[in-house]
Amino acid sequence: MKGKVLKNKAQPLGNYPHVKRIGDFIYVSGTSSRRKDNTHVGATQDKNGNWQLDIKAQTKAVIENIGELLKSVDADLSHVIDINTFLVDMKDFKGYNETYGTFFNHETGPTRTTVAVHQLPHPNLLIEIKAIAYLPLK
Repeated sequence: MKGKVLKNKAQPLGNYPHVKRIGDFIYVSGTSSRRKDNTHVGATQDKNGNWQLDIKAQTKAVIENIGELLKSVDADLSHVIDINTFLVDMKDFKGYNETYGTFFNHETGPTRTTVAVHQLPHPNLLIEIKAIAYLPLK
């Protein structure tokens, strides 16, 4: 039941692992678009200092980050059985949903819950996702 923190990913902001396997189940902690250098995919600053945040780019980066975390335990996105998504604003739901649909479909994809939250750990984050995957031990 040992958790795993990947050195090549953005480090957790507390004492928790990126991913943890318990028997046939794999749990992925809440994941954002944060890079190892603590910048964020989908967050760019213009010449006036204003931030432009892109829900589609962030969603894609989050799901790809989850895929990389799963790969570290010999799994992939096809093993995901449940997703919980946290959006800062439901106005981003459409863009999130469109991007999500490029990774998963309603027939083979995971169950999903999406909720709006007051805020996430950084003001440039629009989305965070946690996931559960199932892959029988060999």
